[in-house]
Amino acid sequence: MVFLSVLTVVLVLPVIVHGQRGRGQGRGTEAQAPKPTGELVRVKAGHANVHTGPTSGNEVLVLAAKGTILPVLARRGEWIQVALASELRKTGMVMRWYKNENNGWVHDSMVEAVKAVEK
Repeated sequence: MVFLSVLTVVLVLPVIVHGQRGRGQGRGTEAQAPKPTGELVRVKAGHANVHTGPTSGNEVLVLAAKGTILPVLARRGEWIQVALASELRKTGMVMRWYKNENNGWVHDSMVEAVKAVEK
């Protein structure tokens, strides 16, 4: 009986732990990104670090150059989740090879709102 209990824990625990991955605050790029809000922001500093999650302790994906316009996906406190276009790999400085990340987080002090253009 004890053997079956131990075997169950050994087999089930990794599945439970693996299923919890990506739910923490710093794993924003692994989850499917929300749809754009329609809001745009522009990098106002010399460059802005685009992180994998909404803290400065998260890994930097890319440095977005001054003037880069990014679509807003969501906000969390002082952090803005932005969409990453493939063109950013050409205009920004890639800090880490990213393949599946289509979004990242930038601190709101590094960007300014862009007014929508009337059509």
